[in-house]
Amino acid sequence: MSAANELTSIQRDDLRTVAAMIIPASDEYEVPGADDPAIQADMLATFGRDTAMVRAALDHLARLAGRPLAELDTARRDAVAQEFRATGGVAAATLVRVVLQCYYRDDRVLRSLGLELRAPFPKGYTLEHGDWSLLDPVKARPAKLRGAP
Repeated sequence: MSAANELTSIQRDDLRTVAAMIIPASDEYEVPGADDPAIQADMLATFGRDTAMVRAALDHLARLAGRPLAELDTARRDAVAQEFRATGGVAAATLVRVVLQCYYRDDRVLRSLGLELRAPFPKGYTLEHGDWSLLDPVKARPAKLRGAP
């Protein structure tokens, strides 16, 4: 069963609404928002193992909103989004990750970023020399894997 069949029509509408809040369309960069029909179709087709968490996030969002998210005025929708970020936990993080992953693999978005329309492997992508201190929080975590003998 596909995720589209596992989500109710209200959940799909809320997904579209929250996706547009996460990544709105940009006329300046000529890119669609994450609520674009093609990007939404990609999300629904590829939830896979994340379906349960996305449903949990959408259910939590619905409880906070008290009605379909699209029916709320902008101020109330923003307040619900703030509360959702604060209380949504892993389910909210999963929902945001799914929206971002599907958005950033859309051809129109890749083109706007100046990236080739290809899979990242086997060629890979060259990363600019950056601030390696961004990895400090990851390095500070306790090791999760057993060391090699």
